[in-house]
Amino acid sequence: MTVVILAETTMRTEKTACILCSRNCGLLVDIEDGKFTKIRGDEDHPLSQGYICQKAARLNYYQNNEDRLEHPLKRQTDGSYTRISWDDALAEIASRLLNIRTQYGGEAFATAGGGGQGNHLGGAYLGQMRAAMKSYYNYNSLGQEKTGDFWLNGRLFGSQACHTTEDVEHGDFVIFLGCNPFQSHGIPNARDTLKEIKKDPDRTMVVIDPRRTETAKSADIHLQLKPGTDVYLLSAMLSIIVRENLHDEAFLNEHCTGFDSVKEMLLNIPVDEYVAAADVPMEDVLKVARGFAQAESACVRADLGIQHSNHSTLNSYFEKLFFLITGQFGKKGCNNLHDSLIPILSDTDERNPKFKRSVHHGMFPVSGIFPPNILPDEILKAGDRRIRAMIVDSCNPAVTWPDATAHKKAFESLDLLVVVDVAMTETAQLADYVLPAASQFEKWEFTGFNMEFPKNGFHARHPLFPAKGETLQEAEIYTRLLEAMGEIPKRFPILSRIAKHEPQFSSHLGFIAALAATLATNKKQIRYGASILYRTLGPALGNDAASMAVLLPLTLSLAQKYPDAVRRAGHPGNKLTQGINLFKAILAARSGLIFSEHRFEDVWKLVKNPQQKITLEVPEMLEAMKKLKVDDLTSEQYPFILSAGERRSYNANQIYRNPQWRKVDHAGFMRMHPEDAERLDLTKGDRVKCHSETGSIEAVIEIDNSVRTGYLMMPHGYGSNYQKGSPNGPEINLITGLDHCDPIHRTPLHKSVPVNIEKLSA
Repeated sequence: MTVVILAETTMRTEKTACILCSRNCGLLVDIEDGKFTKIRGDEDHPLSQGYICQKAARLNYYQNNEDRLEHPLKRQTDGSYTRISWDDALAEIASRLLNIRTQYGGEAFATAGGGGQGNHLGGAYLGQMRAAMKSYYNYNSLGQEKTGDFWLNGRLFGSQACHTTEDVEHGDFVIFLGCNPFQSHGIPNARDTLKEIKKDPDRTMVVIDPRRTETAKSADIHLQLKPGTDVYLLSAMLSIIVRENLHDEAFLNEHCTGFDSVKEMLLNIPVDEYVAAADVPMEDVLKVARGFAQAESACVRADLGIQHSNHSTLNSYFEKLFFLITGQFGKKGCNNLHDSLIPILSDTDERNPKFKRSVHHGMFPVSGIFPPNILPDEILKAGDRRIRAMIVDSCNPAVTWPDATAHKKAFESLDLLVVVDVAMTETAQLADYVLPAASQFEKWEFTGFNMEFPKNGFHARHPLFPAKGETLQEAEIYTRLLEAMGEIPKRFPILSRIAKHEPQFSSHLGFIAALAATLATNKKQIRYGASILYRTLGPALGNDAASMAVLLPLTLSLAQKYPDAVRRAGHPGNKLTQGINLFKAILAARSGLIFSEHRFEDVWKLVKNPQQKITLEVPEMLEAMKKLKVDDLTSEQYPFILSAGERRSYNANQIYRNPQWRKVDHAGFMRMHPEDAERLDLTKGDRVKCHSETGSIEAVIEIDNSVRTGYLMMPHGYGSNYQKGSPNGPEINLITGLDHCDPIHRTPLHKSVPVNIEKLSA
C-alpha cells in the first residue's frame, strides 16, 4: 500500500518530529513545492514543548538529496545496477531465500538494522523475516552501543527489558558521566535544562569526561579524568561512600539484596591508587562522592563515553551502584525505571539454554540483539554453518560498524544481500537487490525510544509528502515478500470484512475477537501478526494509516499492565476499551501525547525480580574486580588514545548524506592538545595519518586545549561517498577493530582506541 498525498505548490504548515536523535522533538514545518522551507519547535508537543536544536533545521538535506532511491534495483555481473519491477524483485528474493532456508536452515540468515532514531515502525515488519527464515540472528546498532547496559539491567532488575532513566530536570545533584548533553542531547530539552541547573545555586552539576566539553564548561565540578580510567574513579568514589557510611542502609534493606558482597568488594578498593590512576584532584573526588550521597535528590546520566570505553561493563555496573547504594532511586529527581509502548528490547539471558548462540564465536544475544563486532566472522569463518543471506534495513554497517573493511569483505561474500533503504548507501552499493523505502516523512512513523518517568509520551508522525517514484513503506515491502514466500495468504477476507464493516460503537472489539479466533486455529500465523493486521485492520483505519495497525495489540497490552497510569494520562475505558481508546488517540494526536502517568512508588512494579527487589550482587562483576589492575592503554607503538565518535554541532547519524548540510567542520577535524601538536610539529589545518592496529585514515588537525594531552577526538557521521564521490570526511571505522571490545557482550571500545600519528606534507 503506497501512501498517496497530492502534490501541492502552495505553502502549508504541518506538525511532525525530528528524527536525528532519541529525543524526537516536536516540530512545526513549512512545506512548499515538496521541500521543507522553515522548521521550528512545536510548542504543543507534550515533551519537547517548542524546544529544538540547530540540526533539525536541515532536515531537507535528508528528505531531498541526490542519493535518494526511487526504483528497485538489481545488481548485474559487472557490478552495475538496473531497474527491476517490484514483482520480479520480490519473487526472485523470495525464491533465493527459500532455497537458502531449505539447504542451510535458519542460521544461514540474518537481519541488520530495522530502524533507528525516528523510524522504528519498519522494524516490526522486518522481524517477521527472521521468523519466516527460522533465524535468531538480529544485528543492529544498539548491539554496538547499549547491550552492556541492557545485560546489567537483566542482572540487577530481573529483565534486560528493564531500562533506567534519569530525572535530570528535578535533581538537586546531577552527574553527567561520559556524555555531553549540550551536543548529544539525550535528556529533555537539553540546553534549556542545562541552563536551569547552572543558574540555580541550590543545585550541583558534575561532569566526568576527559574533555572540557560544552556541558563541562557549565559544571560546578569537572573531573577531567585520564581516558579509559572511569572504572578506577567510579569505584574509588563508591568506596569512599561506603567507608564513610554514606550509603542508605534503610533503602538497601528494604529494596535490595546482595549488598554485603558489594560492600566487601568496595572496602577493598585502593582509593588513593585509583584516584591517582584517574589523575583528578582528591579534593574534588571527595566533594562529588559526599555531595551525591547526601543530596536530597541525585541522579546519573551516562552514555557512550563509559559504555564504549575500557572496562565498559564494570563502568556501567558502578554507574548503577552509584544511585542504588545511596538510595537515589525511585524518587523525584533520581534515577528510575520506566514503562514502554514499543517493545524494542526483550530479555534473552544467556543462562537460559533456549536462547541460541552464534556459530563461530558462541556469542549470546542481549535483549535479542547480537553484537556487530562478531558479524564478519560469522559470515566468513563459520564454515558450512555460516551466514549466507542478509536483509539490511535502514542501516549502513559498511560505514558505521567496527572494522568497515571486514564488514565490506563479509557482505561481498554473501550468497544474497538485500538492502532496504531511503538512499544509495555504501552498504546498498554492495547489495544484490536494493529496495527503495519511502522516507520518514512520506509514511507514518514513530520512535520506540520513549524513556520518560513518571510521564511517558509517544508521537505517531503523519506523512507529509507523497512517496517518491516507486518507493514503498517497509510494511508493504515485507508483507509482499512474505506473500511471495508463501508464508501468508494475500487475502484474509473474513477479517478484512469485519474490520471494514464493524460498527463504530464496537471500537474494533469484533475484529479483535475474530483475529484471536483466527490465530488460535493457525498458531503459525501469530509470528506474522504485524502483516496480518496491516492487510486486514489497516485499510479500515483510513488516512493511509494501515501500517499503524500493529500498534493496537501494544496499546491493549499497555492498558492491561498499567490501567491506572494510562487513565491518569487521560485515556479512559474498561479492560476491553481502554487500550482501543489509547490507540485511537495516538492516531489522532498530531503533536503526540502522554500515554502513561505513573506515581513514583510504581517504580517497584517495574522491577522483575522476586519480591521486586534489586539484586546488587553480580558475580561476573565481583570476579572482574578481583582481577582489575591499573593498566595503561598506550604503548610506545600507540602513544595516543583516540575517541572515535564525538558529537558536534554539525554531525548527526548517517541519514545526512549530502555534506553541504554542515555549516562548519567539513573535514571532521581531529582535536589535539597544543602540547602534543607542538611536540609533533603540527599546526592547525595540518594533515596527519592516524594509525591503529586495524587500519589508518587521514585527518585534519585542530589545536584544542579542551582535551587532555595524549587524547584525540574525531567525530562520527562522516565518511559517506555522496553521489559515489570521495568519502566526505574521516571513515572512522577503518581504524576501529573487531577484537577491541568488551569481553562479555562484545560492544566496541570506540572511546579508547590506541593510535599513533604521522605528519603528512601540507
